[in-house]
Amino acid sequence: MDLTVSDLAVIDEKLSQRHIDLDPGGYFIIYLNREEGLICAKHYTNVIDDRGLAVDPETGQVIPARGKVERTHTTVFSGRTAKELCIRIFEETQPCPVTQLDHAAYLGREFIRAEIALVTGQEYVQD
Repeated sequence: MDLTVSDLAVIDEKLSQRHIDLDPGGYFIIYLNREEGLICAKHYTNVIDDRGLAVDPETGQVIPARGKVERTHTTVFSGRTAKELCIRIFEETQPCPVTQLDHAAYLGREFIRAEIALVTGQEYVQD
């Protein structure tokens, strides 16, 4: 079976709709700094409540998945490539801010997408 780019997009869109358990280690907002040629990832801490929702550890408020949220990040990681960024987060930072393997795999995929967008000039929107 020969898959097209369109076929792959349909598969990815469907998989993006699945339930995921949130990482108690926190979450990342990924963006590009085109002037400096960097992939950046702001890390935010959270607590997962008994309903599985991410909660701001300072306020106790649920962190919405959509929309603008005013929070202060704990760290900004950056790298010129996805690999460099992964090494900074997963190998050089102790303790590692990522505590779940599925979250690590997701970040790796997103960093590759961000790297491709940085190199090609395409827009990057985090999934």
